[in-house]
Amino acid sequence: MALYNDITQKPFFIVGPCVMENQELLYTVAEKVAEIGSRYPVTVVFKSSFDKANRTSAHAYRGPGLAKGMEMLNKVKEKFSLPVTTDIHEPFQAAACAEVVDILQIPAFLCRQTDLLIAAAETGKIVNVKKAQFLSGQDMFYPAQKVKDAGNNQVILTERGNSFGYNNLVVDFRNIYDMKEFGYPVCMDCTHSVQRPGGAGGKTGGDRKFVPNMAHAAKAFGASGYFIETHPDPDNALSDGPNMLYLKDLEELIKSLIN
Repeated sequence: MALYNDITQKPFFIVGPCVMENQELLYTVAEKVAEIGSRYPVTVVFKSSFDKANRTSAHAYRGPGLAKGMEMLNKVKEKFSLPVTTDIHEPFQAAACAEVVDILQIPAFLCRQTDLLIAAAETGKIVNVKKAQFLSGQDMFYPAQKVKDAGNNQVILTERGNSFGYNNLVVDFRNIYDMKEFGYPVCMDCTHSVQRPGGAGGKTGGDRKFVPNMAHAAKAFGASGYFIETHPDPDNALSDGPNMLYLKDLEELIKSLIN
C-alpha cells in the first residue's frame, strides 16, 4: 500500500525502455530513473516488457520471455531499489510476475479481458489498466470495477489515445478528466500516444517530438502521472524506437512537469 499511497499523493513517473533488450540497457536506464527519483519530489517506477505479444510482424523482436524477463527485472529492483512494473498478456502470468513487480500493467488491447483483470487483481499488486484505443474515458469505469470487485482497490488508469482512421491515433484529453471522476490516479502514456500503429511498413511508426506536448497537455487536464518509454539510442531500439524519448532528455521533461 505504501507505493500506491505515494502515487496518489505526488506526481509519479513510469519510465523505462519498451522491451528488455539486454541487462545492460536496463541498468543504464534504471540508473537514470533512480537518480531522478532521488533528486525530485516524485515517485518513479521502472518499466520494461518481457514480451511484446502484439508486435505488428511475427518476425519482430518480442523480448526474453517470462522467466528470463523476471530475472532481469529483479536484478534492476535489487540493484537500484526501484519499484518495477511490466505488462502481462495472459492470466497465468499475473502470479509469476507478482513475485517481482510492484505494478501489473494491463495492455490497452486487453483492458476488457475479465480473466486477465481478475488474475492481476488477486495478486494484491497495483493494477495499471491502459485505456483501449476503442474506448472512451467513461468506458473505463467497467475495467476498473472488475479489479475492485475482485478485492483490489489499487488501480491506475492510463490514457494512450484512440484510433483515428488508419495508422494513426488522436488523444482526447477530456478522457483524463472523465477517468479522474472514478477516484483513481490517472496516468498519461506520453510515448504510445504519439504512435502511428503499423504505419512504418510492418512495424509501428511515430514521432517522439510530440512527447513533451502530450505530457504538458495531460498535466493541464489533471493527470497524476506520466508513462514515458525512453532509450539511450531509440533509433536503434528493438521495439517502438520512433516513439521513445532520448534518455538524455528525460530529466528535463520531468523537471518541466513538476515546476
